[in-house]
Amino acid sequence: MSTTRFLDRRTPPHIATLILMAGLSALTMNIFLPSLPGMAAWFDVPYALMQLSVALYLALSAVLQVVIGPVSDRFGRRKVLLVSLVLFLIATVGTLFAPDATSFLVFRMAQAVIAAGMVLSRAVVRDMVPDAQAASMIGYVTMGMSIVPMIGPVIGGVLDETFGWQANFALLLALGLATFALIWADLGETATIRRISFMDQVRTYPALLKSRRFWGYVGCASFASGSFFAYLGGAPYVGNVVFGLSSSEIGVLFAITAVGYAAGNFIAGRFSVRVGMNRMVLMGSLVTASGLGFLLLLTLAGFHSAYIFFGSTIAVGLGNGMTLPNANAGMLSIKPELAGTASGLGGAIQIGGGAALAALAGALLTEGATEMPLVLLMLGSSVLSVLSILAVIRRARALGLSN
Repeated sequence: MSTTRFLDRRTPPHIATLILMAGLSALTMNIFLPSLPGMAAWFDVPYALMQLSVALYLALSAVLQVVIGPVSDRFGRRKVLLVSLVLFLIATVGTLFAPDATSFLVFRMAQAVIAAGMVLSRAVVRDMVPDAQAASMIGYVTMGMSIVPMIGPVIGGVLDETFGWQANFALLLALGLATFALIWADLGETATIRRISFMDQVRTYPALLKSRRFWGYVGCASFASGSFFAYLGGAPYVGNVVFGLSSSEIGVLFAITAVGYAAGNFIAGRFSVRVGMNRMVLMGSLVTASGLGFLLLLTLAGFHSAYIFFGSTIAVGLGNGMTLPNANAGMLSIKPELAGTASGLGGAIQIGGGAALAALAGALLTEGATEMPLVLLMLGSSVLSVLSILAVIRRARALGLSN
């Protein structure tokens, strides 16, 4: 690997560039969530229709990630990122000028192309450093990235109340332009270009799909992040309808989960090499499941409070922050020469599952519903994450691999 020099596109990118690449993808997902009830009123449509802007975005993101990984292995990370950003900027302009809810949802789905930032930030890390260091570096990248969604809903709520929901997408447009300029100036190519066709790339999938450890890591990451995506789909309704909070109040409470995520990412970055990937994933999965189990007990006991509900989600953030960097690094370690493909395929499964859970959360939270359906959905997903990593550990021991 060449020595990294900031703003020198002949060398690998600075870690700050990787953080901003992934951060814009995360911000696009959640900055406008506090605005959803107001947007439903603006377009004069039911909340459930506007809530599809979360599920549809995640669904298309999943589809795109299947393509982004192999294409970046074939043409390089740099080219794919720059093209994706151009398309993202066009889609963002479309959301600003959408005349109706249908047009908005179309352009909102098109914004999903920014998923390239999340997928390829991981692949670039894997290009640059070996397995154990990759888990640690991904932890630091996602720790820094978590600062963005931590403040995103807060900013989104304030912008919504001050200027209207369109201000959120105007900010995304400005940040997209800045990120494009930074990637152009700093991100040197890190992939070893493989001059084979897309179909040849697809034929390499069985090498991944036959690996039980790959599926275990994917399942663990998918179910762990699934509890968070269900939260994204249902928490705006719970905050606004169940607890009667304003957009800015919901935005502030959303930051609690991100604080936990930043802490979990720090733990992953600091201790993953020492503890081991699989053990760190197990610890993180248990943290999430335990926190949500405690929330369920409080809810069953009749403690209905916005502060209890949103406060308990710090466990979701903390657990995911410990789990996801290591599960993703494990996923990429199965076939290092297919890092982009593995990142895209694994990411597609994660985000696709997240889209389904976000949509299910919206469907469960019908008029008159309490927070209980969402709590049960999140807890169920987190328990499946624990079972998945236990299967990975068992398989690793059978193969004589370290945990």
